[in-house]
Amino acid sequence: MTARLDYFRIAPDMLKPMLALEAVVRGDGLEHELVELVKLRASQINGCAYCLHMHSRDARAGGMDQTRLDLLPAWRESSLYSPRERAALAWTESLTLLAQTGAPDEDYAGIAEHFDEAERVQLSLLICAINAWNRLGVGFRSEHPQ
Repeated sequence: MTARLDYFRIAPDMLKPMLALEAVVRGDGLEHELVELVKLRASQINGCAYCLHMHSRDARAGGMDQTRLDLLPAWRESSLYSPRERAALAWTESLTLLAQTGAPDEDYAGIAEHFDEAERVQLSLLICAINAWNRLGVGFRSEHPQ
């Protein structure tokens, strides 16, 4: 794979709002492991190698067990994820695959059970942000470090 262009170098001012959103969604409210699981799951679905590399490294640096990372694609069949994480992962898949899912009521009910209203907004913005980063990474063929 060959990178198409370095969007950070070419348009740093255009990325400032994305970076500001990233700072907000990483702020207080959501646990670090939950944030990384959401980012990894969306990046798996979208096939963004750059983001998978970055967020798996960040998750391990934050102390996440490698087995939880390995089993993430099969989170529905694993007991390693809490009910709160499971609700977040279902919502992640719903919003990432929006054209296919239509964000079903059952997935929203799952996050409503485990997240307060502000956390639901924060989680949804987190999912929106990682999907935007994935689209930039895949679209411009961003290369992960070797």
